[in-house]
This record gives sequence, structure tokens and C-alpha cells, in this order.
Amino acid sequence: MSSPNVSRDEEILKTLKEIRDLLSPKPAPPSPPPPRGLIAEFKEFISKYKVMGMAVAFIMGIYLGALVQSLVKDLLMPIIEMATPGLLWEQITLGPFRIGSFLGALITFLIVAFVIFLIVKMTRKWGIE
Repeated sequence: MSSPNVSRDEEILKTLKEIRDLLSPKPAPPSPPPPRGLIAEFKEFISKYKVMGMAVAFIMGIYLGALVQSLVKDLLMPIIEMATPGLLWEQITLGPFRIGSFLGALITFLIVAFVIFLIVKMTRKWGIE
């Protein structure tokens, strides 16, 4: 048989150990890593934010826009002008507003947006995002 003092002593001992654990100093947090240098940080920035991919996409977008603009201005608009004899789209104005020029820009935007949509759709299908 165990006496009531033994279980009480064990309880006191357990409580004292908990207090000791709470009061014991905690280990110092690890020191921050040493600075890696400007070049290493730049390489990490390039890879983390995929800057090269964004730069390539930006440059390709500029030239895609120029290509589509030429397509609309030099190929599509002359076809539209041939289909509507006597109506020059570039010269359609409404007061100070150049409606024909705006229509050309709108067609350009719609074609670029559609091409970008197709590219995004293909890359998602291939698992590239």
C-alpha cells in the first residue's frame, strides 16, 4: 500500500520540475545568415521573381503588338477599304475624333488579346505557368 504522503510528494516533485523547466533559460535563437553579397542577392531575385521570363514576355509582347498593328493597318484595313469603295477608314472623323484610327486600334487590341488568350491556354494545357 502506498501512503498518501508519497503520492503528494510525487505531485509536489512533478510541479517543482515543471517550474524549473519554465524558469530555465531558453537557448538563443540561431543567428541570421551572414550577408551573401550583392551578386548572390541579385541572382536570387532573378530566379525568385522569374525576371528573365517577364523580360522576355515583355519584349515579345511589344513586337507581337507591332506585328499585329502592321497586320491591321497594312493588310486588313486595305481589304476593308476595298470592300467599301470610296470610304477611307483612316480618314473617318467625327469632328475632332478620328474614328477610323480608333477602329484600327480596337481591331489590333482584339487580335493581340486573342493571341495572348491562346498562348495562356496552350501553356496551361502543357502545364507551364
